[in-house]
Amino acid sequence: MRRLIRKLCFAIVCAALPALSQKVAIHAPSSVSAGSSLAITTTGSGSATLYLIGPSRVRKQSIKLGQQVEISGQDVAASGNYRAVTCDSEGCVSAVFQVLPAKPTRLAFMLHPSRVPVSTPKAVNGTALVSDRYHNTVIAPTKVDFHLSLGGESSTRSVQSVRGIAWFEIGSRPKQGALQVVASVDDTAEPRVIQQVAAEACGLRMSAAPSGHLVKLQTDPIRDCAGNPLPDGTIVSFTKTDAAGKSTVDTPIKKEKATAQFEVSGPAHISVACGVVVGNELTLGGRP
Repeated sequence: MRRLIRKLCFAIVCAALPALSQKVAIHAPSSVSAGSSLAITTTGSGSATLYLIGPSRVRKQSIKLGQQVEISGQDVAASGNYRAVTCDSEGCVSAVFQVLPAKPTRLAFMLHPSRVPVSTPKAVNGTALVSDRYHNTVIAPTKVDFHLSLGGESSTRSVQSVRGIAWFEIGSRPKQGALQVVASVDDTAEPRVIQQVAAEACGLRMSAAPSGHLVKLQTDPIRDCAGNPLPDGTIVSFTKTDAAGKSTVDTPIKKEKATAQFEVSGPAHISVACGVVVGNELTLGGRP
């Protein structure tokens, strides 16, 4: 769309003065950095009009032929192809130049997901978009460092951007806690945090303490296979089957343990589960 607009603008300007001047010439540098001023030179004499046609704007100004025309960096802040057109009473001439993105000074960094179980392969991914101070995407390959830290452990991955995008994917760490990832280019840094939580329960076990028609149940400390305690509030299900039928109690973990209480009628069979993990089973003789 921008290219079409530039072509239309150039066609309109040139159509206004059909004869091409042979005495007037215009010269511009082949390329400049975004936001950098430049000089356009012309030959000839007399008055003329300069049109600067860029990706996002068209500028018009009166000039004196044969004199250097200064273009401010503000007029070439957007990267892309530009055309400078000079028109006098005899016609129009033009020169094309390119504005390249400036030095990388901005990072847009996305880290996914916000919460992840420990020791999960390919669970963490991050994407950084590299741009200059004028929000132009820096197409040239740029080294982006991703610094990861959790507790006292840290590591750094360096990724070369491709057309302005740098991307990585890793597995989550074995320990729970806040995994901080900082994307950086030179002096520009963007931090993000992922919360690593315990994985599924491992070695889930419970014990029973019968008391008359009641039985009190309590699990051992509930941890994942790496030894990380499952967070408080994680639901543990106790299921009892006896002469009265089948009933289930869902209770949250508090301080690494879950507790429940049942009234039993005769022999009873009790099981415990947390998520997809099934723990040990108990059979009680009960009392009539």
